[in-house]
This record gives sequence, structure tokens and C-alpha cells, in this order.
Amino acid sequence: MYDVIVLSLAEGGGSAAGACGSACGGCGSAEQEVCDTPRVPVLKCVDALTAAGARVETVTASSDAEIDAVIARFDAPARPDGLAWPDPESKLRLVVATATDGQLRAVMRRLVRRYAPPPSKRPADLDESRTVPDLPPVAILPLDPANSTDLAAQLGLPRDPAAVAAAVLGGTVRRLDLLRNDGGSVTVDGALVGGADDAGKAVPWRGRIEVDDAVLSDGTDQIIACAIGNAGAYAEFDGLPLLGTPDPTDGRVEVAVAVPVLVKQLFKKPRVRVEVRRARGRAVSVLPRDGELQFLDDGVAGTMNRKRSWWTEPGAWAVYAG
Repeated sequence: MYDVIVLSLAEGGGSAAGACGSACGGCGSAEQEVCDTPRVPVLKCVDALTAAGARVETVTASSDAEIDAVIARFDAPARPDGLAWPDPESKLRLVVATATDGQLRAVMRRLVRRYAPPPSKRPADLDESRTVPDLPPVAILPLDPANSTDLAAQLGLPRDPAAVAAAVLGGTVRRLDLLRNDGGSVTVDGALVGGADDAGKAVPWRGRIEVDDAVLSDGTDQIIACAIGNAGAYAEFDGLPLLGTPDPTDGRVEVAVAVPVLVKQLFKKPRVRVEVRRARGRAVSVLPRDGELQFLDDGVAGTMNRKRSWWTEPGAWAVYAG
């Protein structure tokens, strides 16, 4: 039978609580919908795992260091090259209790930080399409069972604690793409670039946006929003359809840019319509033209004032899917 760690993030204890941390490259404050003690879904999941014969440990992490201590237990035996590497034969399994996708992102960021080799030490056994090895699978335990928009809901994963426990012990794994960015963080679902005023109205901004070799904006357009999708969190913005059919298993990132366009009409006043430009590729870059630019990345708020790039790591992470 397996050993299982049920990991929660605790409030008020460093970057783990903020689901962001210093490695995110300039993120601001984030929602801290987290818990100091195990919540009811965690206790129910533990009970179900224990009843099935698993040895269960609960960990409430209040810092990156405490997350790292959990992750290190998934290491493979020491390699000749000295790299930390996940053990594909490990009998240890991980459940991540999440109130927000940003908390899942915080754990995935630490997994990448531990196991991504530096470019100068890239090993021959690393898939040529990736910069990280296959990361250990995780089970997602939603702390809000009624949420219909989080990543677990989008992926159709179990939400009931007993069903999550069964998925962990059943061992069926579904591999998913992961987005890395040059600010040192990751994206599991998606990012929305662009801010809003106090009334919630989009504030137009300018920036050069490229997806592989395709230019969605050359930096002169007044952009309403830019959605960067691994999955479908930002498929719409204020009722406007942005992303088409983002697929976290296709090895591509989908990007959409919304730009207002003035349409001239014969014998009528010109009208404004919103043009949505879309592209898919391996990587996307956003270069702000007018100083600081706000964004949300897996629901975590941040700002950038220089070029930021996201790229796809196909099949890099995995979930227990039941």
C-alpha cells in the first residue's frame, strides 16, 4: 500500500501562502484563501485514504522551504551528474489541497525549481522538447467543492474527497502541459494581461505580442486584453469570447488579443467593434510599451514593465484522474 502526503498551504507564512513568492518575477499581493489547520475536505480525504489502508501524513506548509521539504521526498537515488531528479518508481503519492489555482501553481513552481536542471547541466536523458523531466503526479483536492471554474473542474477531475482518495490509490495518471516563464514561475491554467479601473472597466494598453513567428500586435494597437491559455480560465473577458479551444494536452499555448477597431459606415457615425486575434504556438512574448502592465497568472496578480515570455513544457506534469 502507498504512503500519501496531503499538502495544504497555510495563511500568513511567506510566499507559499501568497501562492506566488519572490521567484514569480514581480508579482504583487495575492489572495490568501488558505487555511492554518486542515479543512473538512482534507480530513474526509485522509479518512478515506486511511480506510483503504494507506499510510497518510498531513502537512500544512507556510513557506517555500516547507513545500520544498515535501517535494524532496520524491527524489530518485543520487545520480552521477548530481542533479535532483524525481523517482518514477516512488511509492509515495501527493495530494494538494487547493482553495485557488494559485495555490496549485505555488506547488508546481517549487517542483519545477527543484527538478529543472540548469542549462549548463542539461542531461542527455531529458526530452529534447522540454527543460524539466516528468514531474511527480499530484492529486488535486478542491477545498471549494462548488467551484465550477477552477482547473480541476475544467479537467473533469474528482472533487469529492472520497473520490480524490480513490483516484490517488487507483493510480490512473493524466499528463498535462505546463507553461514556464522567464520570470521564474509557471502557469497551470492561464494568464490574463491587462488591467482594469476602479469600475472594473478594461484600461487599454499597448504592447508587442508575438506567438512563435506570428505578430498579434506590433505595439501600436490599443489592446483591451490579452489571454494566454494552457487551459480555459480566461476563455472569456467581460463576456467577450477570447480563447477558442485551449487544450492542456496539445503541446501548444493559445493566445488571444482583443483590439477595438473603428468601423466606418456609409451615412452613419463610425462604430467600434472588438477584433479578436488568435494564434497557437510553443511560446508567447509580451513587451509592454507604456511602462508597468498588470496581469493575472492563475489568478495571482502581478505587474511587469519589461518583456515577459511563456513557453510550453509538453506533458511535464500529471494529475491522478480517477
